[in-house]
Amino acid sequence: MMHGSNTLIGAVNFITFLVSIPILGGGIWLASRANSTDCIRFLQWPIIIIALTIMLISLAGFAGACYRQSWLLRVYLFAMFFVIVALLFFIVFAYAVTDRGQGEVVMNRAFLEYQLQDYSGLLKNRVSDPGYWAKISACLREGKVCKGMRRAVRDQNTGLLKPEPAEAFYRRNLSPIQSGCCKPPTSCGFTYMNETFWTATPGAVVLDSDCNKWNNNQQQLCYDCDSCKAGVLASIKHSWRKVSIINIVVLIILVIVYVASCAAYRNAKRIDNDEPFGMARMTKSQPSRYQF
Repeated sequence: MMHGSNTLIGAVNFITFLVSIPILGGGIWLASRANSTDCIRFLQWPIIIIALTIMLISLAGFAGACYRQSWLLRVYLFAMFFVIVALLFFIVFAYAVTDRGQGEVVMNRAFLEYQLQDYSGLLKNRVSDPGYWAKISACLREGKVCKGMRRAVRDQNTGLLKPEPAEAFYRRNLSPIQSGCCKPPTSCGFTYMNETFWTATPGAVVLDSDCNKWNNNQQQLCYDCDSCKAGVLASIKHSWRKVSIINIVVLIILVIVYVASCAAYRNAKRIDNDEPFGMARMTKSQPSRYQF
């Protein structure tokens, strides 16, 4: 029976180790997005740390079950409880900081527009900080997030390549960062020349301060616009929501595994405590073959 309990605990810890893999994968995915599009480099570390901690704890529990080291099993159960609490806190935190804000529909446009005032909280304050935004905008420029927007069509008369028509561009499904950082807001009323080159209408009155921040210089564009900051926040929200779905599933599995581990450990302790007394009773009740 004791061997069976240890086998169960070992199997449960192996499952826990496997469960930590998708969490780590989610953290690595966030890190890859931070290097390419989101440029927010501090968000992925909590989930990566949680995944690595689960891996180490699972190995400790597995070793404790294999070598019948009860202190390792106690450490496993104690540490796993705090990991579950930390993961639950991270999920709640992720939904809390990404609760508000979404793209706005604009007439005759397939893409959405993003405004900074639609967002609030910790992430907005972090992104809006001038010093931190300088790093984010530099990352966006280095990542050339706007370069992928360019499309060309062949002129039927000359056979030369030219930018796609405005009507085709307006039907495109742009990413939040492309919509917020690579073109001026639609409210500016600028005239489309190509995806990243727009001309202002002479004498037009604009109410959006981003209209004055737009620059056709490919290193500037709308990287200093509030709409660009909103686009980054929207991109982060989409990424976190995807990872949070995985984390919720993993949390449910961890809770089930933790309850099973507690039950197996208690059963092993009960058998371990009862075993000496049972052996003593068996020894005492057996008559000696040499007794006359």
